Amino acid sequence: MTTQSYLPVPPGVGMEENFLCLDDILLSQEKLPTRTECVFPRLGFVEKTSDTRDIPEGTKMEMPLWLAKGLYDNKRRLVSVEQPKIYRQGWRTVFSADPNVVDLHKMGPYYYGLGSQLLHFDSPENPEIAQTVLQTYIGRFRRIMDSSQNAYNEDTSALVERLDVLERSLFRTGQAGLNDFQRWEKGQASQITASNLVQNYRKRKFPDLEA
Repeated sequence: MTTQSYLPVPPGVGMEENFLCLDDILLSQEKLPTRTECVFPRLGFVEKTSDTRDIPEGTKMEMPLWLAKGLYDNKRRLVSVEQPKIYRQGWRTVFSADPNVVDLHKMGPYYYGLGSQLLHFDSPENPEIAQTVLQTYIGRFRRIMDSSQNAYNEDTSALVERLDVLERSLFRTGQAGLNDFQRWEKGQASQITASNLVQNYRKRKFPDLEA
């Protein structure tokens, strides 16, 4: 009986989460501002600022992402979801001017993941939010990768602490690639292996040729 080595589970960056990934589990706990669209009977104890037995219609409260997604339904209208501050028009203007000046980790460590999840909730601002999230990633990508390649054996804590969780993973990947190259250049690596992207491409290509 053969055993397989453990492989890290990648996060589900997009509309769907991967609940085998720790980052996605933490992302599902991010709070969203919501408004109740009906009465929630005998749940008044959930809202700490109220002494009522029920949660009345129109109550504004914060819910974790997983709960907001579970209660959100266009037909039944249980709750409506508002945009978190960092995804609103004022911050979208800041991102469009210069995305590199924003401390994403301070504003929300799961900026890209939560931004993608917000597309589950119908809003006329969804196209603008999606575009801003994409352009922010594009605008910050080069600086992150340049820093990861030019900070060999240097203290990068000041830079990394401002990065979103996804960006930190990207930075670590860039540094790992640089370290592998440095080891190969010094003759400390036994061989250079093909990347996962190339290997997956070959796996797809060979069956097509056989067919």
